[in-house]
Amino acid sequence: MTRCAVVTNDLQYDLVNKNELRQQAVAAFSARMEEFLDAMRDLDVPIVHLQLINREDDPNAERYGDWLPVTKGSEGARILDQFLAPTDVVMEKNKDSGFFETDLDDTLKRLGVDTVIITGMQTQICVQTTAADAFFRGFKVIVPPDGVVSAREEDQQRALDWLGSYCATILPFDELIPAIAEDRVPSFEVVPIP
Repeated sequence: MTRCAVVTNDLQYDLVNKNELRQQAVAAFSARMEEFLDAMRDLDVPIVHLQLINREDDPNAERYGDWLPVTKGSEGARILDQFLAPTDVVMEKNKDSGFFETDLDDTLKRLGVDTVIITGMQTQICVQTTAADAFFRGFKVIVPPDGVVSAREEDQQRALDWLGSYCATILPFDELIPAIAEDRVPSFEVVPIP
């Protein structure tokens, strides 16, 4: 039997509100994402929200002018309320990949997870690095195209093409939800880039 977990990336107030393009992209995917997360909870699929926390001493942390967003304990670092439920796990990370210097790998293994569904934003950065790192650790990886978001559509499509050709099954919510419910989650097959 397949044991899945959903991993979201960076669905946080400061990161979503960085600019109008991100706000619009997240607004466009929010309703479907909320429905998907609710369906996963109904199927007892664990949900782990990766929460980027910038460190003041990190010279590579992205600043918005002189301001450092998503700092520990700040309101802007919180996961957006519409995506968070009391049963979900919130795990801090300090870099793009959710596996870099975190307990994500141990947490997933302790839960008996063999398949991770990587969601959130931005597709070409945190989703892509987290998916690749999950693949490197032996997890099956699924990325739903309607469960990821980027400020620019071309960035999202480029990342999905790369993920599908390298390490992830690209499967939309409408196919993914019944596949999980019926325990027929597909294995990864390389999809050639057109």
